[in-house]
Amino acid sequence: MDYYNNKKSLDEVMKSLSLFSVEYIENDIAQIDINRDFRKSIPEIILATHKKTSDLVKIVNRILEKKGYVLVSKIKPLIVGKLIKYYSKKGFIVDRSRNGTSILVYDTITSLPVNRGAKVGIICAGTSDVGIAEEARLATLAMGCTSCLAYDVGIAGIHRLLSSLKQMVSDGIDVIVVVAGMEGALPAVVTSLVTVPVIGVPCSVGYGYGDNGKGALASMLQTCSFGLSVVNIDNGIGGGIFASLIANKGR
Repeated sequence: MDYYNNKKSLDEVMKSLSLFSVEYIENDIAQIDINRDFRKSIPEIILATHKKTSDLVKIVNRILEKKGYVLVSKIKPLIVGKLIKYYSKKGFIVDRSRNGTSILVYDTITSLPVNRGAKVGIICAGTSDVGIAEEARLATLAMGCTSCLAYDVGIAGIHRLLSSLKQMVSDGIDVIVVVAGMEGALPAVVTSLVTVPVIGVPCSVGYGYGDNGKGALASMLQTCSFGLSVVNIDNGIGGGIFASLIANKGR
């Protein structure tokens, strides 16, 4: 009625309708916010931690049926390979996070959100941080962005970083995600060298005092380098989504 009376635009009406788009999985397993991407420009993402494998498969299947793609994060290491094999046999493309436990499953490349030219740089300090950086990469794909990668370029050999940053700036990246464990200094260094926003992701790599990413998180939060925002420890998905929102808005 509001649309008919010119009180709301078609876009506003579609977003209102998406509030009521919920997919119920049998036996109260889950209530999927299936059209979240219409309302927030962010797809429904499955956190696999603590979910039964049978329930997880039912949820993934329903989202694939409705959307054609789904991002699944923090899968139990023992079942990652089984899920990849299962969905590959069903004819889906499965992109796995290298050294990680997250996967992006999609029907065809055209099932993914349209790429409008937004570019996200993804940097990680050490090889041990790659799994979390790869979460960010999968998140950018699920958000319709292109990612530019630079791994193992931490401050222990800072000369490795400079050429990667130069290339990213030349490629016209819109925002950078930086993953680092140990003392977590890399995001502040990157922020001091670039003019685009930087998202810091502390990684649970480290030992002794400030272990499990607590030292890295504290360091990033205490930065005096303006232009750096920080997400939670090991939240590569969150960093990638936040960066993609910025990049897509900019485009």
